[in-house]
Amino acid sequence: MTSVHTSTQEQDARAVARPEWARARGGLPEPPERPIAWSMLSRALSVPLILGLVCFLPAVIAAQPGSGVKDTAYWLQLVLTCYAGARLATMILSTRRRLLQGVFWMFVYIAMGVAPFAQVVIGQTPTPMVGPRQDLITAVALVLVGCAAFDLGALLASRRPLRRRTPSPRSPGGGQAVAHPLRLRLLVLLAFAASAFYVMKLGGPAVFFSSRQEINETVAASGVVSEGSNVGSAFVKGFGQVPALLALLFYTRRLATSYRARRTPSTALVWVALVALNLVVNNPVSNARYWFLTVLMAFVFTAFPSSAAIYRVVLATGVVGALVVFPYADKFRYDDEAQRPAQSASVFEPLVTKDYDQMVMFANTISWVDTRGHTYGRQLSGSALFFVPRAVWSGKPEDTGVRVGQWMGLRMTNLSAPLWTEFWVDFGASGVIGGLALIGYAVARTDRRYALAVTRAGPGPGSVLAVAAPLIAGYTFILLRGPLLQAAGKLAIAALCLLLISTFKERRAARRR
Repeated sequence: MTSVHTSTQEQDARAVARPEWARARGGLPEPPERPIAWSMLSRALSVPLILGLVCFLPAVIAAQPGSGVKDTAYWLQLVLTCYAGARLATMILSTRRRLLQGVFWMFVYIAMGVAPFAQVVIGQTPTPMVGPRQDLITAVALVLVGCAAFDLGALLASRRPLRRRTPSPRSPGGGQAVAHPLRLRLLVLLAFAASAFYVMKLGGPAVFFSSRQEINETVAASGVVSEGSNVGSAFVKGFGQVPALLALLFYTRRLATSYRARRTPSTALVWVALVALNLVVNNPVSNARYWFLTVLMAFVFTAFPSSAAIYRVVLATGVVGALVVFPYADKFRYDDEAQRPAQSASVFEPLVTKDYDQMVMFANTISWVDTRGHTYGRQLSGSALFFVPRAVWSGKPEDTGVRVGQWMGLRMTNLSAPLWTEFWVDFGASGVIGGLALIGYAVARTDRRYALAVTRAGPGPGSVLAVAAPLIAGYTFILLRGPLLQAAGKLAIAALCLLLISTFKERRAARRR
C-alpha cells in the first residue's frame, strides 16, 4: 500500500511540474512561448525592422538612377519585395523559431525580391533576357503566387497537431530518430576514409587552399569525370565532404547539449579531428559559396540549438551579408582573367551580377518552354534519378539552367534555375502553386518538430532531426537557387548517411545527458 501511495504521489508531482504546453491534447506538445521580456523587446524592434525591410531598402533602390521603366514588371517586383520583406520580418520577430521558413523567406527577399527589383530599376540584368517583357511579368507574378501558396501550405500545417509515434519503454525520446552510438562511430570512420580518398585523388591538401578554379581543373584531370557525365566526380566530391560535415555536426551537438560528453576527452579529440578535416575539404577557398554557407549555417544552428538570439542574428545579418559580402566572396577564388568587370556605376552594382540571375532566368525559361512545351515530369525525374549515368540513360535530362543557357546560345551555362522554374518546366502554373504549397506544408511541419527536438521534450544529444534540420536549412539556398539536378547529389548522400545511423531506440538517453 505504501508503494502504491508513493507512486501516485510521484505521478501527481510530475503532472504538476510538467508545463501546461507539454500537456497539450491531440498530439505532440508545442514549444513554450518566449518570456514577456523578449515580447516587449520584439515589439520595440519590430517597427525599425519592418520599416527597414519593407519600406526603406525598397525606397532606396527605387531612387537609384537607371534606364528601367516603371511598367507592370516594376510594380509587381516592388510588391514581391515588400511581401517577402514583411514575411522575413515576421520570421525574425516570431516568438518561436521557424528555421526552414526563415531561410526560405531570406532567400526570396534577397534573390527574388531586392536583387531583381534593383535590376528592373537600373535596367541591367546579369544574363540577357531573350524573350519579350511579358515573360518577365509572368515570372514575377508566378513567384509571387508561389510565395502565397507556400504561406498557405504553412498555414494548413499549423492547423494540424503533430502526432507522436507510439512510444516504447526503450524510446524515451518519444519515438524520434536518434543516432546509434556505434553507427555514429562508423560514420566518423567513413568520413575520414572518404575524405582521405578525395584529398589524395586531387593531389593532396595543398590544392584545397589554392583556388576553386584549380580544384575544378584537378577534378577534370583526375579521371573521375567521364565524357558527358559528372556522376563520378559528384560521388567522389559528395562522399568526400558530406560525411565529414555530418559527423562534425553530430559531435558538435553532443558537446553542446551533453555534460558528460564535454567531460569525455575522446569525444573532444574526435571533434577537434573532425574540425581539422572539415577545414580541408569544406573550407571557403576551394568550395562554392553556397556550399560553404550550408556548412556555416548548419554548424552555427547545431552549436547553438536553443539560442533564439543566434537565430534572429543569422536572419537579420544574412540580408546584409548577401548584399555586401556574398557577391565579392568569389573573386579571390578565381584567376584575375576569369573575372568579369562590372558595368554598372550604381551603389547596388553587386545586385546586377550573375549571383542574382534567378528572376531573369525564370523569364528566359518561360520563353524556352513557349518554344517546346512543358515536359510533364521529365526534368524532375532526371533530378530524382541523378545517380544514373548517361551511358546507361542516353536520354537523361540535363540541368534546366544548362538547357536554357544552350538554347540562349551562351558559352557559360552554369546558370541558376530556381525552384519555381523547375515546377514551371514540368507542370506549368499548377505545378508552381501545388509544388510550393506542398513544400510550405512540409517545411512548417519540420520546423515544429525541430523546435521540439532542441528542447527538453526532444530525444537528447543524439537527435537526428536536431542535426538534419540545420543542414537542410543551409542547403535550402542551393535547392532554391537550383538547378535541382546539381543539388540532388549531396542531399541524397546526406539522407543516406542519416538513414544508416538512425534508430528509434535510445536506451541510455538519460545517462548520456
